[in-house]
Amino acid sequence: MSGFDHPPVRSAEQESPQTAARNARYGMILFVAYLLLYAGFMLLNAFQPAVMDAIPFAGINLAIVYGFGLIGAALLLALVYGWICRSPAPLTPTPLPQGERGKENIPLARRQRGEGREERA
Repeated sequence: MSGFDHPPVRSAEQESPQTAARNARYGMILFVAYLLLYAGFMLLNAFQPAVMDAIPFAGINLAIVYGFGLIGAALLLALVYGWICRSPAPLTPTPLPQGERGKENIPLARRQRGEGREERA
């Protein structure tokens, strides 16, 4: 088929590894929070189904209320994730290996070749 043979579009915006790691950590925390809510729903249905028959208000049973609550929680957590991940993470300096201290201003390529300031005794 013509028109479907192009490569994926690359984003002009590059995300730093620190930002990606932070966002992944936040995503995992929010996922675990939702997983606990969902596990509670499933465990309650599996082991205490009579509780789900209770009618807390307006003639609607708890299963329906909890189900809509899960949908609302998913939307809320997605909004929270979007809000906390909207800015890049602050850059933190990467520590140099033990033998590289004192060579911070020497470009990495020169350090890898062994060029740069001589070791002081």
